[in-house]
Amino acid sequence: MISTLQPPRSLSHFRSNPTLLLRYTSLKPLSSLSSQPVTHSTITDQSQSPNPPSHSQILSTRHSLLSRHLTATQLAESFLTRLRLTEPHLRSFLHVSDSVLAQARELDEKIQRNEELGPLAGVLVAIKDNICTAEMPSTAGSRVLEGYTPPYDATAVRKIKELGGIVVGKTNLDEFGMGSTTEASAYQVTANPWDISRVPGGSSGGSAAAVSARQCMVSLGSDTGGSVRQPASFCGVVGLKPTYGRVSRFGLMAYASSLDVIGCFGTSVADAGILLHAISGHDRLDATSSKREVPDFSAQFVSMNLLESKPLKGLRIGLIRETLDDGVDTGVTSAVRTAALHLEELGCCVTEVSLPSFSLGLPAYYILASSESSSNLSRYDGVRYGNRVAADELNSQYMDSRAKGFGSEVKRRILTGTYALSAGYYDAYYKRAQQVRTVIQKSFKTALDEHDILISPAAPSAAYKIVEKKNDPLAMYAGDIMT
Repeated sequence: MISTLQPPRSLSHFRSNPTLLLRYTSLKPLSSLSSQPVTHSTITDQSQSPNPPSHSQILSTRHSLLSRHLTATQLAESFLTRLRLTEPHLRSFLHVSDSVLAQARELDEKIQRNEELGPLAGVLVAIKDNICTAEMPSTAGSRVLEGYTPPYDATAVRKIKELGGIVVGKTNLDEFGMGSTTEASAYQVTANPWDISRVPGGSSGGSAAAVSARQCMVSLGSDTGGSVRQPASFCGVVGLKPTYGRVSRFGLMAYASSLDVIGCFGTSVADAGILLHAISGHDRLDATSSKREVPDFSAQFVSMNLLESKPLKGLRIGLIRETLDDGVDTGVTSAVRTAALHLEELGCCVTEVSLPSFSLGLPAYYILASSESSSNLSRYDGVRYGNRVAADELNSQYMDSRAKGFGSEVKRRILTGTYALSAGYYDAYYKRAQQVRTVIQKSFKTALDEHDILISPAAPSAAYKIVEKKNDPLAMYAGDIMT
């Protein structure tokens, strides 16, 4: 599932210092998308072409490196300079790696020796801070894990490094992924790069903001109930939530295990597809990861010069009626309907489709996710995992460690989930939510039997002001209705 929204052309909060967001000059825009599959070899072929695919920082980076127009060190310095300039305003990162330039220099030496480069060589990648990284802190935005550095990389991170990617740092998030604004981080509030008085969305707000502000090329986030798609919409970038099981969850700190997915952010569909291809595949360390063959997602990209006047002729698209009802901002509704008209001009057959069970998804999600989080987060007791608060008695140690380690939103969801799983209410809440989940799955399957694609907004509104919904959790929860 992809989320993208075209942002405005000017960034209002930096008008007093226009050079701040215009210093990104390392990569030149290119002219056309390639029709070739983006495999290891074809990336090499495309990057050596005088006109490699446009709108892809990953491919243009490779072209710049192999053609010796730029060095990896120059690219890294450019992004780090931009990061240092923008970070005081945005606060996207909780930790910035101190080995970025060293890795870039190693890459330059490999290029000098004419050694083969990985598909992500020189690509600066930011990682959401609930995804484990060796040699860098991984806190999940929580005080309970303050100072924790994992002894291993998450599988997705390991694959990025093996393919030549450079991890630039760890991005801010709502604590343990529980939130829609990134205001629930225990450390700082991230601002939206297009208007720093507004939220970037959440919970992967730091990852979305970092890509939007060009502090990195691409980033990883996680999506449980919209945490990649919604901030991508708010920050004007491409956000891609893969199918459950496509990407290994090994090394992703669990929130709701039956819903958690590692996803991708990029400035283009091409970059999101290339990054997803890099991190996908079965992993013996994650029993829920799929053994299905990983298709080359970029193989569908075709040069615009080769397209017909109606390139999407015959494609059946369903516009979900319930996502355009009351409660959705008129601007959002107008943008979606305008996009639907454009799709029709490209040859699609667009029809409205009704999903009567759609509105049941939000309450079912919050019961299921809170219930699973109640179980998953029980491990952070100061004994098995998490920082410990000294106490004279064991129960007091448990209570004090969790009370001081967790923020208010995490506590709220733990309490909600514990209540839903309690003996007297299990059937009325958790079991019923699972039944509703099945009903919703069947309704979507029926709709997809008649349509190739279903479309909807990623959120009922554009980015709202910081603090606007912080003290009204129900209003914030309602914003997750689309995802």
